[in-house]
Amino acid sequence: MKRKKSSLRLAGFASALLAIACLLASCQKKEPTLSLLVWEGYADPSFVHAFEEAHHCKVSASYMGSSDDLVAKLRGGSAANYDVISPSSDVAASIAQAGLAEPLDLSRLPTYSQLSPKLRNLPLVKANGQTFGVPFMWGPNPLLYDATVFAQPPDSWGIFWDPKYKGKIAVWDDLSTLYMAAQMLGYDKPDPGHLYNLSDEELAAVKQKLLALKPNVRKMWSTGGELTNLFQNHEITAAMGWPLMTNQLRKANFPVGETIPKENTTGWIDHLMITKASPNKELAYAFLEYMILAETQKKVTDVTHYTPANPTSAQFMTDAENKGLHLDNPDAYMQRIYFWQDVPRRAKYIEIWNEVKAAP
Repeated sequence: MKRKKSSLRLAGFASALLAIACLLASCQKKEPTLSLLVWEGYADPSFVHAFEEAHHCKVSASYMGSSDDLVAKLRGGSAANYDVISPSSDVAASIAQAGLAEPLDLSRLPTYSQLSPKLRNLPLVKANGQTFGVPFMWGPNPLLYDATVFAQPPDSWGIFWDPKYKGKIAVWDDLSTLYMAAQMLGYDKPDPGHLYNLSDEELAAVKQKLLALKPNVRKMWSTGGELTNLFQNHEITAAMGWPLMTNQLRKANFPVGETIPKENTTGWIDHLMITKASPNKELAYAFLEYMILAETQKKVTDVTHYTPANPTSAQFMTDAENKGLHLDNPDAYMQRIYFWQDVPRRAKYIEIWNEVKAAP
């Protein structure tokens, strides 16, 4: 009988120890998670994994399909779900002014001084004497084409309207397609910035121009992977795209070509910001610093083929890579790109674009 009671006491003691061990384990601090809402290509394991290991954390990324997608999520009550965002030059200013981003203490970002002075000095992420973001990557919205169909690079966006490419064109489900049509109508002359402040009459003409394009449009793509698949499946022969897709298709040995037509093109300067509602600001600062390091910027360009904001990353590249990313003469390349700006009448642009999409 005594032996039975002793066994019961030992079993109870063991259970108590197990309960305490479980309690202690649950009390231990969990691995922090840094949540991103960024463009595709900006959270690739090839460069994010080293940050996770160094900071004993997990990086969780969600991807946005457009600038409006980002703004809608931030304004829709989801801001606290994200720590770091990558707004482009069309919405960065409004995000800063709306108080959705954290003003940065630049002394906590030692590498900030290495970033391109031209990009740092732009007013895009500055408000009330404070800086709300760091320039990260920049590039164009180029014309991509199947090189087996075009012996020479197309020299104009006008080929999109050529009847022989009926059902073989893809355009981005984004306001950039409005800007492209506006360029075809000459609304960027003499001031390219006018693309971002078109009148009602001009927007009506842009709408008609795009309605005329619809028979040729196979797809209005919303993700990079979607456009890459359209080319690989030979569903399209030309599209407005990003250098990211060019890079992906080349790695897949698809004969893709990339060009900026004679009309030039629009483009973007992407920034990294910490959200005002971020619960992980210390970790977010560390991530921003890591992402603008020259070595990291080189790794990001390997994935995206975008031009880095830190020109010292050139030291880690071959001469061919430097030339391909236009780091040998960035000013000349920038002359071909009309960088996105804040659109004062953005709601009207969105209305026009939705009408184009809804039309048969």
